[in-house]
Amino acid sequence: MCSFAKPLKLPSIISHEELYACWQLCRLHNNIGFWVVWNPTAWSVVMAYKSNTSLKLVDVILMLLLYVPLCFGIKSFIMAIDDVLDHDIDAMVRRTEKRPIPRGSISVIRASIFVGLQAIAGIYLATNILSQRTIRISMCVWPLYIIYPTCKRWMSFAPVPLGVMFNIGVYMGWSEILPHDNIPWTTLTYVYLGACFWTVTYETIYQHQDKNDDLRIGIHSPALYLGASTVPICFASTCLFLGFFAFGAFCNGHGWFFYCGLLIASTRLIRGLLRTNIDRPEDCQKFFMDTPKVGMILLMSLVVDTIIVRIQNNTSI
Repeated sequence: MCSFAKPLKLPSIISHEELYACWQLCRLHNNIGFWVVWNPTAWSVVMAYKSNTSLKLVDVILMLLLYVPLCFGIKSFIMAIDDVLDHDIDAMVRRTEKRPIPRGSISVIRASIFVGLQAIAGIYLATNILSQRTIRISMCVWPLYIIYPTCKRWMSFAPVPLGVMFNIGVYMGWSEILPHDNIPWTTLTYVYLGACFWTVTYETIYQHQDKNDDLRIGIHSPALYLGASTVPICFASTCLFLGFFAFGAFCNGHGWFFYCGLLIASTRLIRGLLRTNIDRPEDCQKFFMDTPKVGMILLMSLVVDTIIVRIQNNTSI
């Protein structure tokens, strides 16, 4: 009588639960992180379009599309590495205790392997798509990918290095669409500084959601440091954002079409800030979620301004 052995069942390399955990580590279910990385890059690309009449609108559109997967990738990498390095803190905060690592959907080791694979894929993609000059610019903030997740353990102003890291695209956008032209470092630095103050504003308000847990577990936070002074300080950082951005646009030759859009964005941003009750997490979340809309208003203002001026000057779009 023949007996047949049961087929050998090999363990899968990664389970469905871990796949979903990787999806969540990258925040692919919530893409606001993409917008706050992509918008500054897009502003820069359109400012280059305004400065150089040899560029066509189709060139701008293609460059903006090129940066979509790149910005998705860097946002996903930053979010994943933050979850790995901060998993112990996440487990003690109510808003983050259900993230993949704290809830046990993926181990720290396997999540770290996933982050490593992301880094390899990202470097390969960047080196095969971007120019060497653009890559060198991006490398200025690479150390912050590791440093930033540790900041809340030893400093109260983690939004500062986050802004430095998130907004490097202000230089990268121009560098990539005009790889053989000189970069107007001074003009772009005004926009870059403004964007960093923008990050400080929305991230400080965002962190008020966790201030009670942060106080309980003893970690640092701008929400705890600023306390009741948060809205006035964020109002000041908002004004610096708008002022630096406006001056950078002025230096680049943008006109009143842009400033009309800037006024709309300013009104929306300041009104949202002044209406935010920092003791209500839902208010803080609402303000934070409006951030991409402010960025897109500014982007469209730059685009419309440039196109209208080209039409007035009988220059091809």
